[in-house]
Amino acid sequence: MRPCALVIALTLSLVSMPPARAQAPAPSVVVITLDGLRWQEFFTGADAEYFKKERNGEPGAAEKRFWRPTPAERRATLMPFVWSTVATKGQIFGDASKGSRAHLTNGLWFSYPGYNEMLSGAADPRIDSNDKVPNPNTTVLEWLNTRPGFQGRVAAYGSWDVLPFILNTGRSHLTVGSGFTPVPQPKTDRERAINEMARDLPAHWDYGPVDAPIVYAALERLRTDKPRVLYILLGEGDEWAHAGRYDLYLDATFRADRFIQRVWDTLQSMPEYANQTTLLVTTDHGRGATTADWNNHGTKVPAAESTWMFALGPGVPPLGVREGVTITTSQFAATIAAAVGEDFKAAVPKAAPPLPLAK
Repeated sequence: MRPCALVIALTLSLVSMPPARAQAPAPSVVVITLDGLRWQEFFTGADAEYFKKERNGEPGAAEKRFWRPTPAERRATLMPFVWSTVATKGQIFGDASKGSRAHLTNGLWFSYPGYNEMLSGAADPRIDSNDKVPNPNTTVLEWLNTRPGFQGRVAAYGSWDVLPFILNTGRSHLTVGSGFTPVPQPKTDRERAINEMARDLPAHWDYGPVDAPIVYAALERLRTDKPRVLYILLGEGDEWAHAGRYDLYLDATFRADRFIQRVWDTLQSMPEYANQTTLLVTTDHGRGATTADWNNHGTKVPAAESTWMFALGPGVPPLGVREGVTITTSQFAATIAAAVGEDFKAAVPKAAPPLPLAK
């Protein structure tokens, strides 16, 4: 073949070749928990019986902000992202008015037993306090961190200083940002500024800050290190509930919804995560169902057994609020793994199966 003909042939062959495909992003999952958020507010919004009036008998600021005539309006006012996006594009579990139930199985109905159940897939009678005791159970986060493609790409954030013990960082070697150091090993000015903000904000509790710097630290981790599994524990609402501050409990819930939307919008803006990431959200326990006990939970408050969950993402059919379905908190762990194509129950047989997300 003559040189000119050879060049033409090679050019034509290159033109006719299909373009090389970019490698598809691997599936990821983001888990967020809202400590102690009642199903009552989640599904029906604010309750008028819990508001405090002004001295002149007029509605207070919280009532003006969150009260609406119907449950649908009230919940959309309290958690606009959940009820505009998740309710239309994802799945929501635990609405008693739809014949559904989401509940704990540990029988204790407070935090450490709840987090252990949701992250290890089964209740454990050995976990019977909130003491800082390393979790004897392998959580789904620890297990995923050993799987191919996940090593070093699992991260967790939460103000509560018991979180490192729930995840047993001494054994799991997971990266956990907690307390007043939400970024464990800051490397940039931005990360150091997040830690400084956590220490500069008013310290309402001795163990850590409000939720905002925790979320900022988690978002920064998304942008810089791009983990495949990210867990964020939001705990502020539970603290305000224990203090009997219904107004601040609602405010924390509203901001938690905003934080969830911010995380979701960030994921959708990044090619590594867009249309490849599942969002799973739940709570560790409920609360009392009356004005006398709403600020509490535990074995003496049986209403705290009831919870809620939701899922949003590419593998979640848009079925909205599920009807006639009963699920347990113990199913959450296997659901986290399933979202990234892993089978936690096969590895940990005592774990409950994943949520029934398929049609």
